[in-house]
Amino acid sequence: MIVGIDLGTTNSLVGVFKDGAPVLIRNALGDYSTPSAVALDDQGQLIVGLAARERAATHPHMSAQAFKRWMGTERRVRLGDKEFRPEELSALVLQSLKADAEAFLGEPVTEAVITVPAYFNDAQRRATRMAGELAGLKVERLLNEPTAAGLAYGLQERENNSTFLVFDLGGGTFDVSVLEYFDGVVEVRASAGDTRLGGEDFAHVLGKLFCDRCEDITTARRESLAQSTHWWRAAETAKRELSERDWTRMQLVLDGKALSAEITRDEFEKASAELLHRLRRPIERALYDAQLQPASLDEVVLVGGATRMPMIRQMITRLFQRLPLRTIDPDQAIAQGAAVQAGLKARDAALDEVVLTDVMPFSLGIISSHEVNGTLVGDRFSPIIERNTPVPVSRSGIYSTVADKQKAIKLDIRQGESPVGSENLKLGELEIAVPPAKAGHASVEVRFTYDANGLLDVDVKDLLGGTTANTLIRNTATDMSEDQVAQALEKLQSLKRHPRDDADNVYLMARAKRLYEDRLGPDRQMIQDWIAQFSSALETQDPRVIRDARGAFKAALDSIDTSFRF
Repeated sequence: MIVGIDLGTTNSLVGVFKDGAPVLIRNALGDYSTPSAVALDDQGQLIVGLAARERAATHPHMSAQAFKRWMGTERRVRLGDKEFRPEELSALVLQSLKADAEAFLGEPVTEAVITVPAYFNDAQRRATRMAGELAGLKVERLLNEPTAAGLAYGLQERENNSTFLVFDLGGGTFDVSVLEYFDGVVEVRASAGDTRLGGEDFAHVLGKLFCDRCEDITTARRESLAQSTHWWRAAETAKRELSERDWTRMQLVLDGKALSAEITRDEFEKASAELLHRLRRPIERALYDAQLQPASLDEVVLVGGATRMPMIRQMITRLFQRLPLRTIDPDQAIAQGAAVQAGLKARDAALDEVVLTDVMPFSLGIISSHEVNGTLVGDRFSPIIERNTPVPVSRSGIYSTVADKQKAIKLDIRQGESPVGSENLKLGELEIAVPPAKAGHASVEVRFTYDANGLLDVDVKDLLGGTTANTLIRNTATDMSEDQVAQALEKLQSLKRHPRDDADNVYLMARAKRLYEDRLGPDRQMIQDWIAQFSSALETQDPRVIRDARGAFKAALDSIDTSFRF
């Protein structure tokens, strides 16, 4: 049995696609949400969920929360005398959800679709897969959270050529994605976000306001309070109350003394101005990457518990000049979408017509050198696959030697957006021998081929001598068997060609050349211009650009082709 899991910073949920609809599963306490918290009890046994969150109030040194923020890092969390990696703590939460699902379904759960923030990088996704494996689950797919929300809202059931923006503000992370529906396909046009921004940061603002009002709290005491569960609980409660009314009274007992301060919604919103500004940048980047204006969107969808704050809804309404859609419980939308994707993986009959594509959250490329005003500048990042490119994808670039008699080219493969190559996440290396020649005379074609499983296949070909080299980077595909990897690579082979060689594009070019031969004068110049425009689109290797250009090219050729008008 396969389930869908929303592995959240604050809370986690599990669901299944059953009887034609997503069904969320309650835990042993009867709640849909299980707190993403782990603690040690008095006997030294691990406990998970609500009990662990409650224990954090009295034994903070024996408890851990919000560890999703540290996925993919070397950070260790100490509980008593034991140390845990973030993925190990996440695995304990996943085990708890797995047990709840098995109790509900009455059968073993062996597979799962797990959601991740769209802006999670390779290391963070790899850690999430590892958490699933440690929990005894085969992770069939890591699904971007905004994409899951789109599935929950049934965006694939809307009219053709509909475009949606999903704004997902959870407890610890923020994502925004632009989704488009056309010809039975839900395609992610662009994703952006901030993995260090969420509802907890807004609660922290309230906690700081409270400390500012209470003069008895020293600077040193403030620092220790920031790590206090009592302080966090009081701030979180105040945040929820301010979502319902114009003011709240935040209270806390500190060193045996009761402290109290009144905070208004207006004060909270003014103090949150910097956080609201941070929310705008990913929105602007996603729209820029999708090449869309806010007015061209058909719908704006809010998900994530933090979107309950009035200031968030007001900000979105001002930015997009429309009321956002929020008909599904924002805390449950992602889990419902994960359940829908689980149904797709299980090939549920009710979902046969749904096709889902996703995009690269970060650019993939290599470190290279560039000549600037006659000086060779190194450590530059050269993207081969740009962020927000639909996957699976295959792209190539040409690179040349930078020194006379250079005998090899070494590729340093990176993921990220920094122009400084070494500042991006290193994925691997590959070296290929080249014939010694004058600088710039020996060149290689570097091809990156990437799929939704997290496989990055790197091919390098020496264009002068014809030798080749290859490496397979499987950082986010650690649970795949060798047979599964081989099957995935076989599927990717069809992508390893330039778009100019695709049958549809070859046909249109041949047709244009025939029409050029048939015409004279101004018609020939017009056809030349059309061919140049389409050739330019093909060189971008961007499927969206090529799709639009192909449609325009075909329409132009149809307008002058009289071959079939006899």
